Amino acid sequence: MKSIKHLVCLLALSAVLYCSSLANAAPVQLEKGDNICLIGNALGERLQHQNDWEALLHQRFAGKQLSVRNLCFPGDEVLARLRSLNFGSPDDHLTHSKASVLFCFFGYNESFGGEKGLAKFETDLATFITETKTKNYSGNGAPKIVLLSPIAFENTGDANLSDGATQNKNLKLYTQALQKVAKANDVAFVDLFTPTQKLFKKSNDRLTLNGAHLNSDGYAALAPILDAGLFGAAGAPAKVNAWVKAELDDKNFHWWHRYRAVNGYSIYGKRGSAGFDGTYRNTDVMERERAILDEMTANREARVWKLALGKKVSAQVDDSNTLPFINPKTNVGNDKRNDAKLGTLDYLTGAEQVKKFVLAEGYEINLFASEEDFPDLANPVALNFDNKGRLWVSTMPSYPQWKPKSKMDDKILIFEDTDKDGRADKQIIFARGLHQPTGFEIGHNGAFIAQQPDLLFLQDTDGDDKADTRIRRVVGFDTADSHHGLAAFTWGPGGGLYFNEGTFKQSQIESPQGPVRLSDAGVWRYDPKTEEFGVYASLAFANPWGHVFDKWGQSFIADASPGFNYWATPITGKVGFPDKHPGGCRDAHLDWGGSESDASYPTFIKKRIRPSSGCEIVANSHFPPEAQGDFLQNNVIGERAVLQHKVKEEDSGFVGTETTQLVSSKDGNFRPVALQFGPDGALYIIDWHNALIGHLQHNLRDPNRDHSHGRIWRVTYKGRPLVQPPKIAGESIDKLLDLLKLPEDRTRYRVRRELAARETADVMSNLKKWLASIDASDENAEHHRLEALWLCQTHNQINESLLKELLESKDYHVRAAATRVLSYWRDKVDNSLALVKKRIHDDHPRVRLEAVRACSFYDSKQASEIALDVLNYDTDTYLDYTLDETIRSLEK
Repeated sequence: MKSIKHLVCLLALSAVLYCSSLANAAPVQLEKGDNICLIGNALGERLQHQNDWEALLHQRFAGKQLSVRNLCFPGDEVLARLRSLNFGSPDDHLTHSKASVLFCFFGYNESFGGEKGLAKFETDLATFITETKTKNYSGNGAPKIVLLSPIAFENTGDANLSDGATQNKNLKLYTQALQKVAKANDVAFVDLFTPTQKLFKKSNDRLTLNGAHLNSDGYAALAPILDAGLFGAAGAPAKVNAWVKAELDDKNFHWWHRYRAVNGYSIYGKRGSAGFDGTYRNTDVMERERAILDEMTANREARVWKLALGKKVSAQVDDSNTLPFINPKTNVGNDKRNDAKLGTLDYLTGAEQVKKFVLAEGYEINLFASEEDFPDLANPVALNFDNKGRLWVSTMPSYPQWKPKSKMDDKILIFEDTDKDGRADKQIIFARGLHQPTGFEIGHNGAFIAQQPDLLFLQDTDGDDKADTRIRRVVGFDTADSHHGLAAFTWGPGGGLYFNEGTFKQSQIESPQGPVRLSDAGVWRYDPKTEEFGVYASLAFANPWGHVFDKWGQSFIADASPGFNYWATPITGKVGFPDKHPGGCRDAHLDWGGSESDASYPTFIKKRIRPSSGCEIVANSHFPPEAQGDFLQNNVIGERAVLQHKVKEEDSGFVGTETTQLVSSKDGNFRPVALQFGPDGALYIIDWHNALIGHLQHNLRDPNRDHSHGRIWRVTYKGRPLVQPPKIAGESIDKLLDLLKLPEDRTRYRVRRELAARETADVMSNLKKWLASIDASDENAEHHRLEALWLCQTHNQINESLLKELLESKDYHVRAAATRVLSYWRDKVDNSLALVKKRIHDDHPRVRLEAVRACSFYDSKQASEIALDVLNYDTDTYLDYTLDETIRSLEK
């Protein structure tokens, strides 16, 4: 933690830098009762979570009773603001907030258009200003308009991140354009670029998360700069009043959950008409809650005004003046169409439930943990094992979303089986106070946790297994539906973090490389080391709630709602927003956009039943030999089972065939929503355990939604020894590297995760020796070398010689995987397109397909010609699809 003295010095430096840069800046004039609305990009959006500046505002204008509402969205541009269906136009929300003053944060996202985009940016700005001057949101005339420039890009000194030289060149141009348009249209302008560029050069501390977006210290330093830029140096508060800031934290918390309400599609969207109880529908119930949040926000703002004047307020906020909640009746039993999806309101004990399971021959099941012993295990939704072998689980008792005036307390729990009897006997709360953590993954000495619209990064810095830091690492995901929130987190073998997002969502993310947008479902890829962020697969999924990689780096995606399963490679080539790869169950039914092609895309398993939730591949020595390589998938409604499929390679792709169910249950409340093999080789299954399921069938506030049950089941094979888990956490690098030779996929997965968190120089030094020690006669030698290549990719270390060797491997699995790595390193390897071309002529169709996919990422006519060379060989459905999509992308 930074000292108070340090922060005071940082604030003083910020103020001096601003005043020396813009001593003649004209201050903005505010009137008593002004309603200030912030619009624009992530720079403005994050201000409501870092309330130093707003505290200074109220302190400076104590007595003016100013209202502030933050309407910013990450990724927003002047005339490009992506929203989910029926969210409401910018004018709708400005009218709701009675805006009399607009602080407009634009220019960052547009700056990636470079000099070529300047003319359009200036035209868009002028159009926006002209149109806004005709509005009367407050009822008292047109709003005052203030244009605020982007901040500078910080050179963090991290070799994995940009030094910001190119970005700053463009950011300066767009700052000048903002100033030019402001002057021409007689509106106020504040330059934040110049003083922050000076601040970054003079500060000894890192002030951004990734070069582009400020961290907490950065926002504290920005506060006096922004205050002085808007209102002048005279009259600036000496420091932030902690009491005012704390009250603003609470005020903006309530506003945030009103404006960025989770489950928007069931509030103002098409599913608002669902959940009928005979009187009320979802919209009736949930819009009342948003109205209550408006009132609670206003109550807290009134307390801010008092505190800013030096007055005292009560310890507790008085919210007795708010509207009453609408409490719908249950519709359980009133709609026979839903009976098949219902469980029973008479919940069984764990001992009773275990008798209801039917298992494939040779398998047995036991209860690892339940709410009976661990009451915090309520509504569990996702799991992961850490490098110490402990089971982590995310819980969502606030499902389907937090209710105002109640305690928000979703959690990440750690369970441990200390006596190794197959049952948890210890629980630790790693994090609490979360909201709808639909998915998470451990790594980089912390945990990445979904909390739509954010991806949080939490760390335990003092070793007590409890998170003590919390950062909004990536922001801008949509909040249309908690069912479709970020899920199925998994590390790819090359160090990327993958996670899925469902339909109805319209997300836009600001990255240091520019804005990234995704509409109506897909899979994201994020590299925490380089901060590269992008779309891995954009297909019209319904709700992809499963994603797993096999030992060769091929991935498979399970789409929950239709029960479809896809081999992912052909749908992971480049496709530019708003286009999508064609196919998927909702291709013709999207609310917004979709593919410009009408082609179809096959599933690799014939769908028999729906819906699914989570998938896994059998690859460990505890399960019997005949099960190895099987694809497992949960069914959460139709049969309440773990389905099992034999998978074989065919042509360029894969074919799966369903076999005997691994686990099924006669208890209708068994809701398997996630599964993963543990370090001991047993299969662990998260049981949501709820009679009611779904947003459509029952009101979001149906009183029979359960908020207390949750179970974890453990499946083992009789008579076969469990896997002896090796030490991973804290193990030496040379021993960790040897663990990459083990046959268990999940063991190697956790070893890679451990190595990803180690110092790059140390890992690379040991890796060189390890590579030299690999016995060429080892039947798995090529896979060991592939693990080394993936480790280089994880640490952003380009090993061109190893890459070229593996591109010529005798094993086509390795050549295909190396071609995938080449696609990521295409701008970092000399003459990379020539290497891709060689693989177009590979002996194996999967390698050729990977090469065709790689061509889609090149911006050249030559790439099209190279890709078309694949027609000199026999093709198949997958290859034809990939080629069509590559050519379609390159011709745009």
